[in-house]
Amino acid sequence: MDRFVRWFIIMSIVYLGVASLVGIAMLGSERAMALKFVHSHLNMLGWVSMMIYGVGYHILPKFMGRQMYSKKLGEAQFWIANIGLVAMLLFYTLNVYSPSDTLVAATVLAGVLEMVSIFLFFYNMLKTLIPPVEQPG
Repeated sequence: MDRFVRWFIIMSIVYLGVASLVGIAMLGSERAMALKFVHSHLNMLGWVSMMIYGVGYHILPKFMGRQMYSKKLGEAQFWIANIGLVAMLLFYTLNVYSPSDTLVAATVLAGVLEMVSIFLFFYNMLKTLIPPVEQPG
């Protein structure tokens, strides 16, 4: 298993644990209910998406009997996805408790990083799964 694939899977489990703690905090405090966005994104972009990325990078090339198109793109995606997710949730949380246009802009920018990471997975997997078209010759 490639190192970055293992990192995706480990981080997905970490995000599940953190999302569970945020969920418990929300049950115990009305003020923490403002963190529904954080809780849901820890679950969806953290737990679910990171697990899909890790398992997808590990299994899908094997199903096709091919090498992954680019391990470097996969590693870059790992860092972009995690930095984007943590930054988005941090800036969002700070903005909930101390609203600021700067924090909103930072949250949006971090969300764009998440979108870039999703595009990298999309591109890397399509290049891995769809064979190149042979030119008549």
